[in-house]
Amino acid sequence: MAQGRNASTTSGFGWPVERPRPTLMLLLNGVLLALCLVSSLAVIATSHEIRERYARLQQLENEQQQLQTEWGQLLLEESAWSSPSRIERLASQRLEMRLPDVDEVEVIQP
Repeated sequence: MAQGRNASTTSGFGWPVERPRPTLMLLLNGVLLALCLVSSLAVIATSHEIRERYARLQQLENEQQQLQTEWGQLLLEESAWSSPSRIERLASQRLEMRLPDVDEVEVIQP
């Protein structure tokens, strides 16, 4: 085996194995480091965006709950204002309306 060879060595079986050059290893390590940094920054950005969207979702769910409560209150109010007994009472008090007697009712045929 020649002493001047630094680009290859022998494996445990005696076969020659090529060793990468140091500059190629540095370049490969730099590329892998850059990819790891980019990947970690992407994870950070994604986590931040998820937290922002979750906070927005919580706000929207709270707003939905408030609107649902208000809608229920408005339905109750509408049913109170439009109850038949209230309408009949207002018609008789304010408009002086009354139910007609049986002999005052006329049936019109089409």
